[in-house]
Amino acid sequence: MADWKNPPRLFIPGPVKVNEDVLQQLARPTLGHRGKEYAQLHGETVDMLKKLLFTNQHVFLSTSSASGIWEACFRNCVGPDDKVLATCCGAFSDKWADVGRACGKNVDDLKVEWGQATTPEMIDKQLATGKYSAVTLVYSETSTGLINPVYEISEMLKKKYPDVLVFVDCVSAMIGMPLHFDRLGWDVALASVQKAFAIPPGLAVAVVSKRAIEKSKTVPGRGYYFDFQSFAKNAEKNQTPTTPAIPHIMALHYQCNKLIAEGIENTWVCVVLRREIRIEYAYDD
Repeated sequence: MADWKNPPRLFIPGPVKVNEDVLQQLARPTLGHRGKEYAQLHGETVDMLKKLLFTNQHVFLSTSSASGIWEACFRNCVGPDDKVLATCCGAFSDKWADVGRACGKNVDDLKVEWGQATTPEMIDKQLATGKYSAVTLVYSETSTGLINPVYEISEMLKKKYPDVLVFVDCVSAMIGMPLHFDRLGWDVALASVQKAFAIPPGLAVAVVSKRAIEKSKTVPGRGYYFDFQSFAKNAEKNQTPTTPAIPHIMALHYQCNKLIAEGIENTWVCVVLRREIRIEYAYDD
């Protein structure tokens, strides 16, 4: 058993250490999730996330790990006649492709050696066949620490394959790395809160494009828990389809306030310096 008076130091990709002030947010009195107090909390949290992620599109809060949003991408946006190109460069990107197959979808893998980046040229070669309606990418592959050139890939996709849906795992990148969702032209960006958000596991953030919502209307068998149509309908009332992890959302609201006060670009700079890497930002805001 862990000694809670002397908590362990977590030198792992995640879950990461949670500071005492954030833990205090998890201990706040709970709210009725269909009441106006929760709606205000939800709406404010989503609005802040939109600012931090540079988007005017949908932001959904899912009481799940990010793996649930992996499944949501396939169940909502991949129809019976669609084929997905899954870029695989490590344990989690490999697993995401397996989730697609477990959902009964048609998935082809584009594999590179672990630790090697997936390049725009590799993806271009496969998409040029005209077989694919969607592609999965991983921003930062947690299992190896690799950062893929997602800005360069996204520019290529917008210019050459504007009709291909783009799903991006940002689990160990969201908030810690630049993410201009609307300019990148992505359709889903997903993350869990136990990495850069520094909140205990149990909540996922999904940015979902209007195009993805429209696509989901045409896809049968979306299921219940991760149905984008249900998320979008409830989001109009600042609600979730099912009972949310209210303490986690309180902590997320708190962290978003801090990030906005600090300036998200300053957070990126700190992460870049710590990792001793150089990122060429694709956009200047």
